[in-house]
Amino acid sequence: MISCNSLALRFSESSSENKFEVLDQTLLPHEEKWLVIESTEQMIEAIKMLRVRGAPLIGVAAALQVAQAALQGFTKTELLKKAQALYEARPTAVNLMNCIDRMKAVIETGADKNKILQTAVDIFNEDVQLCDRIATFGAELIQDGDQILTHCNTGGLATVGVGTALGVILKAHQQGKKIHVWVDETRPLLQGGRLTTWELQKHKIPYTLITDNMAAHLMSEGKISKAIVGSDRIAQNGDFANKIGTYSVAVNCKFHNIPFYVAAPFTTVDFNCVSGKHIPIEQRAASEVISTWAPKDSPVYNPSFDVTPATLTTGWIMDTGVFNHKNIEQGVFRK
Repeated sequence: MISCNSLALRFSESSSENKFEVLDQTLLPHEEKWLVIESTEQMIEAIKMLRVRGAPLIGVAAALQVAQAALQGFTKTELLKKAQALYEARPTAVNLMNCIDRMKAVIETGADKNKILQTAVDIFNEDVQLCDRIATFGAELIQDGDQILTHCNTGGLATVGVGTALGVILKAHQQGKKIHVWVDETRPLLQGGRLTTWELQKHKIPYTLITDNMAAHLMSEGKISKAIVGSDRIAQNGDFANKIGTYSVAVNCKFHNIPFYVAAPFTTVDFNCVSGKHIPIEQRAASEVISTWAPKDSPVYNPSFDVTPATLTTGWIMDTGVFNHKNIEQGVFRK
């Protein structure tokens, strides 16, 4: 029997059945409901509706669904078609494309269902391991007494390991460092307010929830000593895309002379993307902004991500080490 289990994903395969479930993150923190995934169409819907979210988690979940389809007996041609549909489910997170490219490469060889499944399991296990390495490298940058600002959700709900930016914070907490986390609520869908708080409570890490536009005020009062965020795609020059509002955090950190770090797996680097100007930005539904308080016919601009220039970034915390501006200039993110 093969099984892959994380905070947000459960997959098992045996001689009698295969079962795939994902935690519906749109219902957190008030309800923990697991959705049974039985088709590519279900997985695509879950990804688009942010039931499954976080660049690493999306990639792993999509890879496992391709494996599930192989176990269901679909042909090579059908599997490639399903893989391509998953590849196109969301435009910004390069992890999704990377994972699906690996699955497609194995399918192209004519591999049997067991080989396809093993590739997906390898992708799962690699994510667990790289999250541990990110956390270990990043925790060295955290000092006892640090007040850390986060943006969006970057923990076990965004990966199948301990997370990226939140994994760094968890590791520092486990090391006994007394830290406090300021949590931006973060649009879209208030993923900091709903998800990061939920994870921090589970780990018993002290935190305070704030709206996104309060961060600069706290910085001016000396209440934030570091900011650590995640990323969905990093360009060759170090520019990176993350949830909308990250750019504002970086600008405010620069003005207040506060270290600003991005934590992400090396697989987040897009070697074909020269700079942040070339990163596609997903537009979300107007209804997410209008909600119950604005006129229903209000014009809405609702990008899901923004791009933070490398010039505003103190360091890149990755599973291969911590990189600085000199490393970037030397082409560490180029093949």
